[in-house]
Amino acid sequence: MKPIQVPVEEIYVPTRLAHELDEAKVQTVADAFLEEGKMTPVRVRHDGQRYVLVHGVHRLAACKALGEETITAYLVQALQH
Repeated sequence: MKPIQVPVEEIYVPTRLAHELDEAKVQTVADAFLEEGKMTPVRVRHDGQRYVLVHGVHRLAACKALGEETITAYLVQALQH
């Protein structure tokens, strides 16, 4: 899989993933990104209109907290839930 750059604001976070968000973990991920300068790509699917987050809610939230405009992502084929 080849990673792509996706605008952070174009990624929809499903409710079930939003409920898993832990602010302490977001801060840890953000700190690690600042120290190491890299992050494992999140996984998204495209539903025809927008990108939908499949995996990586803490990485996405960390990018938002750091003011990043894009995030590296793998575009995957996933079933809708």
